[in-house]
Amino acid sequence: MEESPLDRIREIAKRDPRYRVEAYCFIFEALDHTLKKLNVHRHVTGQELCGGAKDLAIEKFGPLAKMVLAHWGVTRTEDFGAIVFNLLEVGLMGKTSEDSIDDFRAVYDFDDVFERNLKIDVRLDPT
Repeated sequence: MEESPLDRIREIAKRDPRYRVEAYCFIFEALDHTLKKLNVHRHVTGQELCGGAKDLAIEKFGPLAKMVLAHWGVTRTEDFGAIVFNLLEVGLMGKTSEDSIDDFRAVYDFDDVFERNLKIDVRLDPT
């Protein structure tokens, strides 16, 4: 019986316990989110994926985004790259010859995007 993608992700998470299974699943969701945002079906760069992951995390988790990601082991954009390259190793993602783990290096600062620059609307009546 062939292993499901989720089973393969669980194996990756056992082999590299820095990241929880949820972080790997989130990367796939972020990839889909990024492709929809770009409105094209093409290869996504590391920088684009980091941007999409940021937008999705803020959309889903709001002011708790940084804490949720940290709970999964993700505290910087380099972690997104490590997750992607772990997925590449088991054939769950693809890459081009130009892609590098360095594409994920310091794309943005988590404190800046998830704390200092996050605007929260606290109005009781948003109209």
